[in-house]
Amino acid sequence: MLFFFCQPLLASEGKIGDFLGAKSAEKPEWFKESFLEFEEDVAEAAAEGRRVMLYFYQDGCPYCARLIEENFADPAMRDYIIKHFDGITLNMWGDREVVSVSGQDFTEKTFARALKVQYTPTLVFLDEAGKVALRLNGYYPPRDFRAALDYVVQKREREQSFADFRLARLDAGSGKLIDQDFFLEQTNLQALLGDADRPLAVYFETADCAECSIMHERILTDGPTRKLVIQASNVQFDLSSSTALTTPDGRRSTVREWATELGIAYTPSVVFFDAAGKEVMRIDAFLKTFHFQSVYDYVLEKAYLTQPQFQRYIEARADRIREAGYDADIWGYESFHE
Repeated sequence: MLFFFCQPLLASEGKIGDFLGAKSAEKPEWFKESFLEFEEDVAEAAAEGRRVMLYFYQDGCPYCARLIEENFADPAMRDYIIKHFDGITLNMWGDREVVSVSGQDFTEKTFARALKVQYTPTLVFLDEAGKVALRLNGYYPPRDFRAALDYVVQKREREQSFADFRLARLDAGSGKLIDQDFFLEQTNLQALLGDADRPLAVYFETADCAECSIMHERILTDGPTRKLVIQASNVQFDLSSSTALTTPDGRRSTVREWATELGIAYTPSVVFFDAAGKEVMRIDAFLKTFHFQSVYDYVLEKAYLTQPQFQRYIEARADRIREAGYDADIWGYESFHE
């Protein structure tokens, strides 16, 4: 059930809520003016000792604005990117013609759909052969983003996954994970899949993780968010733990081995599984409350079965919230008050 139906209807009848939090930012001038023929772009970059960085955005995306205003605007980060990458922008809803490395024709939006872009920003880094060296689905704060750049610049994809590279760099911390009363003490994840209406949400975190603290203190304290979260079976693991577990598909592993297999390279990450133990969605980048709620709603409603484009689902969800008389704030931490 959508979160705003879980509360008494306090909004004035007939009132349409506002849409809040949208923000756009102009791409940096040092991005390449490309004809979007990627085989040529890759060859030109390689000839200069650089790699291609594809940046998928959409208008009004506050996470894209943060990427530009914090990551790209940082002088050291900017100089590092200019030295090692040719940046190319792609509007995930755009109509410009794109020619992939394999020579296939697309528009920006059909290319984004083919790559199953669910979040903006999404960054796809291409190697000298035009193959994907790394993909980031969503906004990474500066420290995490620099680690991703280092991985690609050092061409580490040839010897290890980004998850392995990142785990070796993550500070395990000396503290404990932040607990929640809805986390289940269970390592047999397959045993949690009996109820087809209760998806499994696996939280991967580390101690002393700033973004984990934000999630717990600013998002999971929000009443409507909690009403959604408790409709799933939620478990929490320390990303670097050697604790033994049974995966949703019934295999024996450890938390660390399984997290590496899943490609978990950001904390906190939340991976969602259906009743058959199949992954159906994940959060593996920085999100605020509206989008965090939207992922849970998307999974709880099984909307992925009928609407594979998560951004379209978000648009419709925001419209439903506003039609119910509430504001849809895509950049705040509080959704609405009881």
